[in-house]
Amino acid sequence: MKLVFCGTPAFAVPTLRLALRAGHDIALVVTQPDRPVGRSRQLTPPPVKVDALQSGLRVTQPEKIRNNLELRAELEAIRPDAILVVAYGRIIPPWMLALPRHGNINLHASLLPKYRGAAPIQWAIANGEHSTGATTMRLDEGLDTGGILLQRELPLAPYMLASDVFPLLAEMGADLMMQTLAALDAGSIEPRPQDHAKATLAPLLTRDDGRMDFSRPAMTLYNRWRGFQPWPGAWTTLNGSKLTVHRMLPTELAGARTAEPGTLLVEQGTIFAACADRTWVELVELQLEGRRRMTAGDFLRGHAIPSGTRLGD
Repeated sequence: MKLVFCGTPAFAVPTLRLALRAGHDIALVVTQPDRPVGRSRQLTPPPVKVDALQSGLRVTQPEKIRNNLELRAELEAIRPDAILVVAYGRIIPPWMLALPRHGNINLHASLLPKYRGAAPIQWAIANGEHSTGATTMRLDEGLDTGGILLQRELPLAPYMLASDVFPLLAEMGADLMMQTLAALDAGSIEPRPQDHAKATLAPLLTRDDGRMDFSRPAMTLYNRWRGFQPWPGAWTTLNGSKLTVHRMLPTELAGARTAEPGTLLVEQGTIFAACADRTWVELVELQLEGRRRMTAGDFLRGHAIPSGTRLGD
């Protein structure tokens, strides 16, 4: 097929590469503009741009696309069979949806209609799901509401972090997209409507999503920590300073001791924090604002924290 590819982050790169290996003609790659990154604010190209240029593909980086007459004329001249959209980060306008004969085919990192939105991998893990997956769908004007083409499930182990799942779903999704294109080309697949009554949302993450709420059970806090890696992570405050928890574990304490949520118990170089329902988390690796990250034992050697100290106050 003659394709236009729209994508931006590393998650989209496997689909771009596999489309090339499958012999598709990628006439244009559309990605977001270079952005300042890190403390130095150095202007950095998105991963899709880097990979596309290495493959000799033509790249454009429009700031906006809805009323972009230049982009519209370019795509109309290409007359693509399909436009692939993988984590592009822009809403596709109606004129672009109507352009290709096979439509705009999106790879979404969840089993739709669950987890529509910007952060499906993170919220699936944060909510303690036992599986997630990838969906190819034909985009419409709604938020991930278009007809489903193909789906594939991915089991989630209880130790997996969002940062572990991203590359797995990127590779799985790339293969699923190639199957989808082959089926569309053969005329053997049609989009099937989603059951909108079963839809759930996966909104864009904010810094505050990482704030630890100890009135939740320990397993909930642990799952949110897994889901919010690498950002916004899990954090609270200790004596007014931000405390980032880089590693934690739900744990059972002998006698199921109770304490007010957020209360610390310090025993033999180990730090526990009380949560809801008489549950506890062990704070395994921590970082106080302005300091390096360290194990709980090293942290206690540099900070005298008595049992009964409250986090988040």
